[in-house]
This record gives sequence, C-alpha cells and structure tokens, in this order.
Amino acid sequence: MGRQVHRPTIKDVAARAGVSTAAVSKAVNRSGRISEETRRRVLAAADELGWSPSSAASALKNARTRTVALIVRRETDVLGSDPHFTELIDGVESELAPRGYGLLLHLTGTAGTGETEAYRRFAQEGRVDGFLLTESRIGDPRFALLRELGKPAVLLGKAAGTDPVEQVVLPEPHAGVTGTVEHLVRLGHRRIAYVSGPDDRVHSAFRAAAFHEALAAAGLTAEVFPGDFTEHGAVRATERLLARTPRPTAAVYANDSMAVCGMSTAQRLGVRVPQDLSVIGYDDLPLSRWVHPRLTTVDQCVKDAGASAARRLLQLCGEELPDRPLARAPRLVVRESTAAAPPPD
Repeated sequence: MGRQVHRPTIKDVAARAGVSTAAVSKAVNRSGRISEETRRRVLAAADELGWSPSSAASALKNARTRTVALIVRRETDVLGSDPHFTELIDGVESELAPRGYGLLLHLTGTAGTGETEAYRRFAQEGRVDGFLLTESRIGDPRFALLRELGKPAVLLGKAAGTDPVEQVVLPEPHAGVTGTVEHLVRLGHRRIAYVSGPDDRVHSAFRAAAFHEALAAAGLTAEVFPGDFTEHGAVRATERLLARTPRPTAAVYANDSMAVCGMSTAQRLGVRVPQDLSVIGYDDLPLSRWVHPRLTTVDQCVKDAGASAARRLLQLCGEELPDRPLARAPRLVVRESTAAAPPPD
C-alpha cells in the first residue's frame, strides 16, 4: 500500500507564515484588516505548500446569512429583569424583520471567555453578517477583536476613547441628566442623590459626570450610590441613601427598574414618595406609567435608538437604505413621583 499523501491545510500555511489561521483567511479572501507584508507572506507560504482554499467553502463562508448578532454579556436573571432590552430589541426588529433579516441574541454571562468565543465562532463560521453592540465598557476588549474579525459592527452608544467601530449616539445623550437636576432644583431640592449603573460602563461614567456637573452648576454637591442596574442593587443603594443624616430629599436612578425598586424600598421604610422623597428614573419604559405614584423619568427613545443602530448596520452589510435622522434627544417626562422639597427638619 502506497504512502498516504498529506494534503496541506490552512494550519500548515499559518505555521509556515508564522501567523494565525484567521490571518490566512483574511489574506486569501482579502477581508478584514491585515498588512500587505503579512498578506504577501501568507500567499507565498500557500504557494510553496501548494495550498488553496476550497472555492465551495469560500463561497459558503462569504455568503450572506441575512442574520445579525447581539451578544450580551449579562446573566440571564439580570437581563430578564431589565425591560430596557425588550424595548431595544423591538426597535432593532422593526428594521430587520421587514427586510428579511434575523436577530441572533446570545447571552454569555459575565465570567470566563464566553463573550470572546461567541464573537469568534459566529464570525469564523460565517453565521452572521454583522454585529450590534451595546453598553460600551471602559477598556472594552470587543473593539480590537472586531477589527481582527473584519465583520461590520455598530455600537449603540459612545466609546470611551477613539472610535473603533461605527457608532450611533443619541443627540445630546446626557441632556436627560441635566434636565432631571434642573427640575429638582426648581422644586427646591438641595440634597439630591444619584443611584448609578455599573462603574465599568461608559454611559454610567458619562451620566455620573453629567450629574456632578449639573449639581455643581447649581452650587450643590452630588452623592452617588452604585446600583448596578439590578433590583437588589437598587434596594441596597436606597437603604444606604435613606440612612444618611440628613437624608436626601430626591433620588435619581440610572434606569426605571431601579427607580421602581427604590420607590418600593422607601415606602417599606416609611418614607413617602413624593412627599418625603422625590424619585426620577431613566428610560420611560411602559412600567413607569403603571406604578403608583406614576414615575417621573427620562424618555431616551430606546426603541428608536435600536432601530437607528440596526438600520446603520444593514447599510454596512450592503443594504441600500436612505439615511434617517437619529432619534430625538432625551427629554424629561414629569409625572407624580416628584414634588416640592419637604421643609427642612
């Protein structure tokens, strides 16, 4: 029996050129970001080994899937308790579904390397045409990864540093924070607390900074309590701020879910809303209109923002769609959870 001939593989080419298999794929398909020197080295190694990619495999990999991915780095119980994502996905689907695109929603949890592995797997297996990103983080590792993978990506929000991917940012994204402070100051409040989201989120840092600036402009000092976007975080933060002496007369929460939990916690502790404590949320989700008292909150057009991000990603994926104006700037919606500051003790 004759000796079996070893057919060169992409791994052999990568080893000969001293690069990753992903770099080989980019070089031969002319996709993604790769230097010309590396491309020449890969092509030379392929020529020396007599290797060429399967035309059928290449065609399959480069075919349009009409699917985009939203990979969320959150635990399932946390995501399930945040109606923000329901509104966001509703907006995304309003652009995808009419054009025959599907949304692949994937939860990775916060531990381990599941997030990175998901991006690599979906891109390298050709399962999606592009990625939607939310909740940019300080030192976000996804941007370098997406440059390497070479897939279209749109970030809904603002990055901390340079613009690594296409961004869709609401006009005047922190106008809502400024409006909440101005509203409370007009009502006579001087001790105003802020219950923030996770401190590694870029928008959390920007909102907290905007809150500090707005209070400073009114001659007041801000007090920030971490709330991490969860019900438990909101309860703990509210218990802490109400234990202060003197305690705040108003509290602004980074989302509506936390604000509702904050109101419930205050009432459980015998603190009346809004007579003793004014409460403001952020997002203007449907639940804000069904609690008692109805929640004063910031309408930041979550559904419209999701639609804007999805539309831009479709354009990057090759769909010929006219540009549309971004969603309007956030605005304060005043309801019954805010009132004049109580008289000094």
